[in-house]
Amino acid sequence: MTDTGWLWIVFTVLAAAGQTVRNAMQRELTATLGTTGATHVRFLFGFPFALIFLFGLMLVTGAPLPHPPAIFWAWIIDGMGAQIIATALMLAAMGERSFVVTIAYIKTEPVQVALFGLIFLGDTLSVSMVAAILIATAGVVMMSLKPGARSESWRPTWLGLASGAMFALSAVGYRGAILSLNLSDFMMAATFTLVMGLLLQSVILSAYLMLRSPDVMRAILQAWRPSLFAGFMGATASQFWYLAFALATAASVRTVALVEVLFAQAIASFVFHQKTSARESIGIVLIVLGVAALIWAH
Repeated sequence: MTDTGWLWIVFTVLAAAGQTVRNAMQRELTATLGTTGATHVRFLFGFPFALIFLFGLMLVTGAPLPHPPAIFWAWIIDGMGAQIIATALMLAAMGERSFVVTIAYIKTEPVQVALFGLIFLGDTLSVSMVAAILIATAGVVMMSLKPGARSESWRPTWLGLASGAMFALSAVGYRGAILSLNLSDFMMAATFTLVMGLLLQSVILSAYLMLRSPDVMRAILQAWRPSLFAGFMGATASQFWYLAFALATAASVRTVALVEVLFAQAIASFVFHQKTSARESIGIVLIVLGVAALIWAH
């Protein structure tokens, strides 16, 4: 792999770190804003930062705004819609299980995104890459499943798995949007896609909350200080996600993104004071091995 080829790995790790911080902030905001309100925070307060990224890029590089084809908007609608649903499901799951285990449920996503990427984008994977994805996902399953779990404990599991499926569809949608621009400048393609996605999400959810739950919208604006930070981290994480999607298949990006489980473990231990079981520790080892194998396979 060339030096440039390694960039997607760097972008993915930075995105995973930023997303972990954002998820932790959203988890805390759920208590005061509810699931829908905390979901909207990442979009409404992330959009201004995405605009700054775009204008900064245009100022530094002199690149003009792209002229998106019609198919771009279809991909964007898929990406942003699935992301809204995925975020809401994720926060609902976090309300019932620990932070790190919820992230583990969601991170079954690579298998789903590999399938969606093959179907919708024609992204192909080698045998070694598929094996690496399965190893990492086995680690997620090891972390998630517990002996003697009661039937009611499966609700957060299904919420997390459904969230992972929606995040997978979102990843494929955003990668499709980026590729549809057909730009040689991958940074402009990624940043423009980010801005358009956040714009649509901000408008749609703001209109929904103002019509259905104006009290929640007022609460979001009143909680602007923590929301601003969550929005910044969300926009920054998304910026790195899209840069990675511009350079590698969605399945590869989302498998390396499993390092987020390690970041989540650190947050859970040091911020939320949640302990990790031996089973979860074994799962973490499998995740690391799978991610390492995928990087080597490239």
